[in-house]
Amino acid sequence: MASKVEEELRRLSIEIRFLEETAQALQSRMNMLNAVIQDLTYADMTLESLEKNEVGSELLVPIGGSSYIKAKLDDPDKVIVGMGAGVSVEKTAEEAKGIVKKRLEGLEKTGVSLQQRFAQVAQTINEDRAKFEELAAELRKGKPSQNV
Repeated sequence: MASKVEEELRRLSIEIRFLEETAQALQSRMNMLNAVIQDLTYADMTLESLEKNEVGSELLVPIGGSSYIKAKLDDPDKVIVGMGAGVSVEKTAEEAKGIVKKRLEGLEKTGVSLQQRFAQVAQTINEDRAKFEELAAELRKGKPSQNV
């Protein structure tokens, strides 16, 4: 009977390790997703503020590393939008805002889905750990579980 409990403990141990790896992968994906959402949110805010600027307005353009260059606005209604795979196209500011908002909506839905999956995995990990601890305690006492 003890071998049956030991086998169940091994199975739970493997399952817990697999679920922990899954949780880490989901957390990593959520972190990357949040970075993209933050980037698109900044783009959305920038596009909103573009409407308030006139031709010739001086702007600070981020170049990375918390560094900026000064630039003059030539045409506030023309925006170059990345479409993916290294392709960018010129759009009006309104079209660009629509594209950014649509991407944000899609990413936020994906984020909710990832959060739900992460919560399910975390719950299963907790349940498996509780069962593992119960079986391990019974094995230490020499009394195999009746519900294995």
